[in-house]
Amino acid sequence: MSKYDFLFDVDNDGVAVLTLDRPDTLNSLTFEVYRQLERLFVDLQTDDRVKAVVLTGNGKGFCSGGSVDEIIGPLLKRDLDGTLAFTRMTGAVVRNMLRLEKPIIAAINGVAAGAGSVLALASDLRVMSERAKFAFLFTKVGLTGADMGAAWLLPKVVGTGRAMEYLTLGDKIPAEECMRIGLANRVVAPEQVLDEALTLARRMATGPGLAIGMTKKMIWNEWSMDLDAAIEQEAQAQALLLRAYDHREFYDAWNEKREPKFEGR
Repeated sequence: MSKYDFLFDVDNDGVAVLTLDRPDTLNSLTFEVYRQLERLFVDLQTDDRVKAVVLTGNGKGFCSGGSVDEIIGPLLKRDLDGTLAFTRMTGAVVRNMLRLEKPIIAAINGVAAGAGSVLALASDLRVMSERAKFAFLFTKVGLTGADMGAAWLLPKVVGTGRAMEYLTLGDKIPAEECMRIGLANRVVAPEQVLDEALTLARRMATGPGLAIGMTKKMIWNEWSMDLDAAIEQEAQAQALLLRAYDHREFYDAWNEKREPKFEGR
């Protein structure tokens, strides 16, 4: 029996596939799923089996957000402290995804709505089905569109003007529009979504993992920095990687006219 309320498998290339598995509700989230995701994205940092993660959903949907029956109803019975504990936990899921120094690729097979849209947004790359849609639905149910870090993340991906529109109006964003504005990295036929995401994940998993992880870390760290601080941080990071095993392996392989065998160190 799985220790998670979702599917989680790791293949021989070091790609973990995390499949939200409540297809009857378009993979809606529960308190327990949130708790498990929060912990898992911390544990993956030190899981040497895993080099890259693919996040997807079972059935027709990617993730429809928080379950009305299992989250929204019970939350209305909590006091403010209990409600705040929940919203902090949901935000911690996104924070842990962004801090994970391994790439996360979202295979968006169907609708990504509410919290599901933020999970997809917090992934590093997004592969969408032609039939899939994003929907930041929070304001449509009387909640702020600034949830789980969405108001920090979305402007960085699509710009402030578009983020303001999508987070305040909550309209559905079709795959073609997501591709046009940079919210999607790939848009493919529905039957190709998982395969395309796995292809990207395997490229990263079998590539220079230390370099990829450091690049992800730098991109997010530098948003709050001025130019001088960013350049100094990059100088220090690059100096470390210039002395790391993978870069030496590249150099040796180049001299020996062979493909490098990166080990992520």
